[in-house]
Amino acid sequence: MLEDELLKWKFRRGSKEALARIYEKHLNSMLTLATGLLNNTSEAQDVVHDVFVSFAKSAGGFQVRGSLGGYLATSVVNRVRDRKRRLRRQASRDAAFCVSNESPEPDQMVIFTEQANRLNQAISQLPDDQREVVLLRLTAGMKFRDIAKLQQISINTAQGRYRYGLDKLRSMLNGEVEE
Repeated sequence: MLEDELLKWKFRRGSKEALARIYEKHLNSMLTLATGLLNNTSEAQDVVHDVFVSFAKSAGGFQVRGSLGGYLATSVVNRVRDRKRRLRRQASRDAAFCVSNESPEPDQMVIFTEQANRLNQAISQLPDDQREVVLLRLTAGMKFRDIAKLQQISINTAQGRYRYGLDKLRSMLNGEVEE
């Protein structure tokens, strides 16, 4: 936490080394978060790239009181939401004009072991609100109060979504193990 405060201070003053360290420190967790939310590695990389480019441009006016990781995770979640909305609008426009948007997706790069792939598959089957809470808590380490604020819900609701999401993951993964 102390390192993050120092990095924020240096970043506000234009330190390229601070920006590089922030990128290095948070890249993997942000990619994991975005991949879990989008279930598509290349789109996740695009989202995280956009977040860090935006972040780099904000150096002069950058003001964050909370955790740097939480700020970046919130930015990733918001970009993912924007992307999903844009894709839904595009799909409805394509449907209106009878344009098919069904091109086969290239196989997703294998970035985790077989167990991680099963976990990612199970996570993708969670409802969006539960998936978001579970991933924000586990990959970004956000506190329930910050997740609640991001989702505009109560802390108890955030905790409930987390608990229900974990319960569903356990039952899905236990079901796979038994088969």
